Amino acid sequence: MTILADENTRVIVQGITGRIGAVQTKLMREYGTRIVAGVTPGKEGHSVEGIPVYDTVEDAMQKHSADASIVFVPAPSAKDATFEAIEAGIRLIVIVTERIPIHDALKIRSFAQKATATVIGPNTPGIISPGRVKIGIMPGNLFKAGNVGVVTRSATLGYEIAGNLTEAGIGQSTCVGIGGDRATGVTFVDILKLFQEDKETRAVVLVGEVGRTVEEEVAEYVKTGRFTKPIAAFIAGRSAPQEKRMGHAGAIIESGRGTAESKIKALREAGIAVANRPSQIAEVIKPILQ
Repeated sequence: MTILADENTRVIVQGITGRIGAVQTKLMREYGTRIVAGVTPGKEGHSVEGIPVYDTVEDAMQKHSADASIVFVPAPSAKDATFEAIEAGIRLIVIVTERIPIHDALKIRSFAQKATATVIGPNTPGIISPGRVKIGIMPGNLFKAGNVGVVTRSATLGYEIAGNLTEAGIGQSTCVGIGGDRATGVTFVDILKLFQEDKETRAVVLVGEVGRTVEEEVAEYVKTGRFTKPIAAFIAGRSAPQEKRMGHAGAIIESGRGTAESKIKALREAGIAVANRPSQIAEVIKPILQ
C-alpha cells in the first residue's frame, strides 16, 4: 500500500508547456509516473515528451480519465487552475507553485474541502512513494522504498533527511511535503491519519519548522491515542527571532506561539522522539523500528 497515489495513478500536468512544467514532466515520467495529459490554455494540439496538451482540464479528462493533477501554473492563476481541476472531477491536486496570495490559498482549501478533494500545497515538493510514483519535484535518487513515512513542511530538509535515511539503509513508504505556506490544503495531522491506515508504514518521520501550530496539533492528536505508530521528529529554527518572517511564508513566530521550543516541548510531552539535528533522525528512528 501507499498513501495518496501509487503506480496506477493517472496524472495531468497543468502548466506542462512552461519551462519548469516541461522539465519536471520528463523527470516524473522517467521515474515511472503515469502522466496521461497536459494542460496549457492556447496550446491544444501540442505535445510535451509525447504527452498530448489540451486547453482545459475538462478537455483532457474527456480523452484521458485522470486521478490527480500537478500544478505548475504561475501564482496569479494558480487558484483558478486548481478550481478547474476540482470542478473537472480530480480529487488529488499537488500545487508546486510558490507565492500564492494567502486569500487565494484559503479559498482553495475551502473549495477543496467542500468537494472532498485533497490539495497538497501550495509551495510543496509533492508526493513520492519510492520506486512506484512521484508527483512532484523531489530528486528521486535520494529516496528508497521501505516502511518509514515522511511528512515535511520544508522541501530541502525533507530531501536531506530522506537522503540520510536512505544512506542508513532505512527506506520510505511515502514522503509528503504539506507545503511551506501559512495556509495549506492539508496539515500534518491529515497525513498522519493516512499513515495510520497504511499497513506498509511502520513509523513516521516528521520534519517541522518555526511558525504555525501544526506541530503542536500533532502532539495533541497523538495524546488522544488515535495515532499508534512511533514518530521521530526534527524542528528547524531554534535560533529564529520572534515576530520576524524567515524563508517560508509560514515561518513566522507570533506572541510565543509557533516557536521551535514550544513545538519540541509539546512533541516530547506526547512521547515523540525529537532529534537535535537532521543528521540524527536516522539514529533516532533505527531503534524505534527495531
